[in-house]
Amino acid sequence: MGKTKTKTKAVDAPAQKKELRGYTAEDITVLKGLEAVRRRPAMYIGDVSTRGLHHLVYEVVDNSIDEALAGYAQHIEVRINKDGSVTVIDDGRGIPTDIHKVEKRSALEVVMTVLHAGGKFDKNTYKVSGGLHGVGVSVVNALSEWLEVEVSRDGKVWYQKYRRGEPVAPVKVTGKADGGKQGTRVTFLPDEQIFKNRVFKFDTIAERLRELAFLNPKVTLRIVDLRNKSEQAETFHFKGGLMEFVKYIDATRPSIMRKVFYASGSDNDESGRSVEVESALQYNDQYNENLFSYVNNINTHEGGTHLVGFRSALTRTLNTYAYKNGLIKEGKLVLTGDDFREGLTGVVSVKVPEPQFEGQTKTKLGNSEVKSIVEGVVGSALSSWLEDNPGDAKRVIEKSVRAAEAREAARKARDLTRRKNALSSGGLPGKLADCSINDPEHCELYLVEGDSAGGSAKQGRDRRFQAILPLKGKILNVEKARLHKILENEEIRNIFTAVGTGVGEEFDVERLRYGKLILMCDADVDGSHIRTLLLTLLYRHMKELIELGHVYIAQPPLFKLKKGKQELYAYDEAERDELVKRLRSDRGRKEEGKISDAEPAEEGAMAVVDGITISRFKGLGEMNPEQLWATTMNPETRTILQVTIENAADADRTFSILMGDEVEPRRDFIEKNAKYVRNLDI
Repeated sequence: MGKTKTKTKAVDAPAQKKELRGYTAEDITVLKGLEAVRRRPAMYIGDVSTRGLHHLVYEVVDNSIDEALAGYAQHIEVRINKDGSVTVIDDGRGIPTDIHKVEKRSALEVVMTVLHAGGKFDKNTYKVSGGLHGVGVSVVNALSEWLEVEVSRDGKVWYQKYRRGEPVAPVKVTGKADGGKQGTRVTFLPDEQIFKNRVFKFDTIAERLRELAFLNPKVTLRIVDLRNKSEQAETFHFKGGLMEFVKYIDATRPSIMRKVFYASGSDNDESGRSVEVESALQYNDQYNENLFSYVNNINTHEGGTHLVGFRSALTRTLNTYAYKNGLIKEGKLVLTGDDFREGLTGVVSVKVPEPQFEGQTKTKLGNSEVKSIVEGVVGSALSSWLEDNPGDAKRVIEKSVRAAEAREAARKARDLTRRKNALSSGGLPGKLADCSINDPEHCELYLVEGDSAGGSAKQGRDRRFQAILPLKGKILNVEKARLHKILENEEIRNIFTAVGTGVGEEFDVERLRYGKLILMCDADVDGSHIRTLLLTLLYRHMKELIELGHVYIAQPPLFKLKKGKQELYAYDEAERDELVKRLRSDRGRKEEGKISDAEPAEEGAMAVVDGITISRFKGLGEMNPEQLWATTMNPETRTILQVTIENAADADRTFSILMGDEVEPRRDFIEKNAKYVRNLDI
């Protein structure tokens, strides 16, 4: 999750009309070199938050992975250094260092300092690659306070250093490459002028390296954290590739298959270039589809033609097998693709020489010929696999039949959530206090834990653009239920109806009634549980809302500090301590450390330190409407966390661990992450 502060346009005053002035050639600005990257970094790395910070590492690692795809690199290591910098080392061919004919300088310097310069525009150097635009490592250089690159090739070691993208000195030879050593070493420190937070997270980088290791079974990836005395390190190498990836994703869900299905093959595209296809799948005893797709190691969150081809092959092949073997009787029941995807966990990975992505984010593949190639490879392999594994095949078909029966029940239950149109008020839940304006872009829906807090929120809100839906108790754990059972839960029906998008096959994000869905729960164990239940519901049945950035978590304060007529609020213990220091009249005591004597004995208790009264809120219901507005709902002063999905496969596994049936993985997860309890990222 990334922390963002937002302001609501709905309450902005109309802009004053300004007098027009002259517009001449002097107003045209030409940005040279890497200046454009520093001016608009979000265009290149998404944002300058924690996500964008880690994207710098991924850009450098992706260059090393491309060397592996070309058949040259086998080992990649990422080091988080004591000074906060990161080093990426590979044993590939090394970036060329000879003089570039056009630029008249070392090719190494060209690659590091010129946008759209690299070896990936023709298919002689790299037949397939994830970096297609030649901007990756040069962008990292532009956004770094300093960067050093060392290349071992042709028996020599070449070196160059840069500051904010500019070379400090020309490329020079610093020694001999022992034993024919080859490879590239890049070390960089993100620029504090660009990134407010420059602290890299070991687990975040490790997740990406693990994913790359599954997708590239011939490569060993290692991460080492040198910031602490007790060095933390992890190595990833999976000979089983996608088969091990599927088992990893499904580790907390019992499989109904004894053997994971795997397919690989290739065919030529329209230009005669080979498209390679890999896929693995298995079925578990749960009810959700967990399908992940990749193109040249890029996670295509929105799917594309390769995913369409996989699903077509799955539906056609399973239907053919079921009818052929008498597992479904003609005319009795018609199985759809949705039925065959219930409980499915699968990974589809393709290597495409000239991938055409829809949009700049590279999240949806558009090459039309890839559909038929994937469909052919997967369909043929699956047909043979079903014949060779009749026991597994029968269990899969029987599960799909039960899914079809449940689908009919869900169709009837779904009628309860339908809306005549996206913005009408008819048919809305009675507990919903709706807002007055009808523009979803400016509307917010607060899902509030408890009727008491809901009452305060209704009184304290801005009725123009803030809607309140109180939730009574804990909603159903949707990780363990089919859709028709989910729709029988009144609280969940109210959420679906208020949001307005529909659910399942009727989900349509265009009907979303609110631009922001804000989860507002107590800062205690029960509140955390309710928030996790809500996030599970949204992830499993309205995932696109999270992917499009519509879901947020409110951050109510934990403490209230009062001295005389002055009242301040603290959102955690550290902020409480800082506020106490600021309020103390005795300046000589300001340099003291944490004030353990200010810790209330129990929730809701009060402590007095130097005339400062400190109280801890038991829950949202303790706040009056004015306090709730000032601390948690006012767009000008509140802090809300935006829920994002950094790694879909790991997010899926996390929800399965937290909300599934297996106890041991959940215990391990809690013990490992207990220290992050105040700042848990999902």
